[in-house]
Amino acid sequence: MPLIPEEPQIPESAQGPRVTPAAGRTAPTPRPVPGPRSAATPRPGNPGRGPARPAPPAQRPHPAPPVPAAPVQTAAKAPTARQLPGDGAAAQFQLIPAPVGGAIDAADEAVDLLLDSGRAPGDILVLTTGEQHPWAAHELSFGEAAYWAQHDAGDDVFFARTANADRCASRSVIVVAVNGDLDETSARALADVRERAGALLIVCGDPQKVNSALGAGV
Repeated sequence: MPLIPEEPQIPESAQGPRVTPAAGRTAPTPRPVPGPRSAATPRPGNPGRGPARPAPPAQRPHPAPPVPAAPVQTAAKAPTARQLPGDGAAAQFQLIPAPVGGAIDAADEAVDLLLDSGRAPGDILVLTTGEQHPWAAHELSFGEAAYWAQHDAGDDVFFARTANADRCASRSVIVVAVNGDLDETSARALADVRERAGALLIVCGDPQKVNSALGAGV
């Protein structure tokens, strides 16, 4: 029977030195192989999100400081606008200072302002104490019948002289241009005009003479 050769025996010295742990020193524990990192595992150097931070407690609303109310400003009444004397008349009086030569221009400006504020043209009557207003002089050149027909229509501003004021129907607003001397007749006519004004009387002229003609109560 053939003999199987025995495996060669490796001498103990050929196996290399055997490391023997020193006395009192434990052998290191083998390091485990890291497996796949889950989403919950934070990356090294990147701290985890951790539990959600609780919301801050709701603050108690503080009442807003009271805002001081703005002072109510009342519209100041024009110093030249005042109620006409009489038994309960509601007409207002306004005096526009103007020289004799500029009284008609001041009256025309007053009419423009009245129309711009919404007054109807048929509510306005313009009177002159001296010469006729240029519009009246032009219309009278076509005859008095045509001139007074426009007055009777009552749909537009009408111009006349204070001497003919008694022929004019009363209107809400009367504008007087003192473009001449205020003699006794003109002063009396001006005083009569204030009784015919329904809501407003505007006089353009010298304040001292106008106040003297209308009386101290105006």
